[in-house]
Amino acid sequence: MAFRTDIEIARAAKKKPIQEIGAALGIPPEHLLPYGHDKAKVGQGFIDGLKDRPDGKLVLVTAVNPTPAGEGKTTTTVGLGDGLNRIGRNAVVCIREASLGPNFGMKGGAAGGGLAQVVPMEDMNLHFTGDFHAITSAHSLLAAMIDNHIYWGNELDIDIRRVVWRRVVDMNDRALRQITASLGGVANGFPRETGFDITVASEVMAILCLARDLKDLEERLGAMIVAYRRDKTPVYCRDIGAEGAMTVLLKDAMQPNLVQTLENNPAFVHGGPFANIAHGCNSVIATKTALKLADFVVTEAGFGADLGAEKFMNIKCRKAGIAPSVVVVVATVRAMKMNGGVARADLGAENVEAVKAGCANLGRHIENVKGFGVPVVVAINHFVTDTDAEVQAVKDYVEGQDAEAVLSRHWELGSEGSAPLAEAVARLADADTAQFATLYPDAMGLADKIETIATRIYRADGVVLDGKLRAQLKDWEDQGYGDLPVCMAKTQYSFTTDPTLRGAPTGFTIPVREVRLSAGAGFVVAICGEIMTMPGLPKAPAAQSIRLNAAGEIEGLF
Repeated sequence: MAFRTDIEIARAAKKKPIQEIGAALGIPPEHLLPYGHDKAKVGQGFIDGLKDRPDGKLVLVTAVNPTPAGEGKTTTTVGLGDGLNRIGRNAVVCIREASLGPNFGMKGGAAGGGLAQVVPMEDMNLHFTGDFHAITSAHSLLAAMIDNHIYWGNELDIDIRRVVWRRVVDMNDRALRQITASLGGVANGFPRETGFDITVASEVMAILCLARDLKDLEERLGAMIVAYRRDKTPVYCRDIGAEGAMTVLLKDAMQPNLVQTLENNPAFVHGGPFANIAHGCNSVIATKTALKLADFVVTEAGFGADLGAEKFMNIKCRKAGIAPSVVVVVATVRAMKMNGGVARADLGAENVEAVKAGCANLGRHIENVKGFGVPVVVAINHFVTDTDAEVQAVKDYVEGQDAEAVLSRHWELGSEGSAPLAEAVARLADADTAQFATLYPDAMGLADKIETIATRIYRADGVVLDGKLRAQLKDWEDQGYGDLPVCMAKTQYSFTTDPTLRGAPTGFTIPVREVRLSAGAGFVVAICGEIMTMPGLPKAPAAQSIRLNAAGEIEGLF
């Protein structure tokens, strides 16, 4: 069979009308707001009527630290959802929406791959239902209203040196990281330094993904801190009077998006905070809706388990009152070889010893996930270059960690290839052995929470947190924010803040460069090392290869 790209496979999909997908979940057509024929939003009225139904089982898919070799976490999430349906379990997939920045940069799309994809792939990786545009617009409205308030007399006595609400755009644009705004004279306001983050790092994105409903959304938006006065007291979004209009802009974006897999199984795709700079999970409202509609919900958390899974457990589960029954850690033979010191150009050659050496990274993630009281299955995402000896080396290592590793061929075979993984996950979920617990209590101090994550998840010797940052954390505790969880912004490529240190390094510290209070979302962000909240484009961005062909079809998305 000739090789087909992901976009070619997606384009050939035999999609069902979205009303049929909704009907399979018991969603009447009048509660679906269709966007074309193959995607729709689920109405809040229908969601409100589900509250008395029992919840299904929640399965979290996470991974080892990402490498250029590829791990396939979203592909595995989709494949596992299809596999569970294949073995007779009613399952729904819940994943995040794709950001335009990585699509046109280096990472590519976020719809899975091969025969384990969510469709429509092109729409999902581009404008989709406009949710990200709505978030960008709501964020930008608040930014404009802050500067407008200052221009018209500054009744709130905002110190323009302490405006903390930055601007956002859903694109990788390093030139906007730090800018000077309001230049050009009196008519343009008061010049000040500001900057842009990428939309997926916006607190508005985090709030949309954590809010229960529109009322909760508006209250959280109002609670965001946007600036400080000259006496250093906080100015909130509600002081500016922007939360109502922002909620209006986000009214439709708040409703989960329903689409389907290549095998016509239902998938919710909603929200998209990054896991290296935000909390890395799809929306609470989508996940909790799916749990009311299916026996199994398969969701993912971004990047490796040190970031995505940790934040899923300590932020999303804590805030939403949910808990996973099983965690799947995705690994590949190729990634293990890279963690074992093999160069990318040499990954095609068999190297069992390098696989064994690289498994230390996998082992640390397994141990960390088990520390939350949840059973683990390792999914070995199959590549055609994998040899039997290399696969067996991973299986043997995982068995030594008191867990099971299953080879999954969903990319190549769809649900037929993921059925063994689905059987293993269902067996563990049915055993009902999970005893979920967060890593730290609410009452622990903010600096101690940062230290706990660094030492227990990353295995650092400690954190470097200077006196100014410790004082800032103490001030927030005094203001009543001490019970909030911590969201670590850190490179995804390593347990350390050095992206070149693969494997399971020891003997390092985690330097914290900055702390930010996301009072509306309900967490404190600790920015570590050199991580940026506005990414840049690589030397040869993917955008250079994306175009329309002669038939008007999109080429180059991946």
